[in-house]
Amino acid sequence: MTEKSEILYQLMLRKGYPEAFARIIAAEMNTDFTADRMITYIGRTGKRSLEEVADEMLAIQSDRDRIRDKHITEHAQAKINDLYRNLNE
Repeated sequence: MTEKSEILYQLMLRKGYPEAFARIIAAEMNTDFTADRMITYIGRTGKRSLEEVADEMLAIQSDRDRIRDKHITEHAQAKINDLYRNLNE
């Protein structure tokens, strides 16, 4: 686990979530970006249902994947643009 994931894990335990559930969520939130978002979600409200927390985890992962895919697409488009520029020179 990353340092942020460990902070998330400890926060979830303090909020009263089951240890096994907190461990799974923290393991899935394995980047600073995802862990920070989940820490904010868990920290700003009272205890939410396990289903709500799992749904938020999936939404955060979906956002992360969308952002990653956007960066990959932008990088590929830049390479194509470079190729076309070089062909025209």
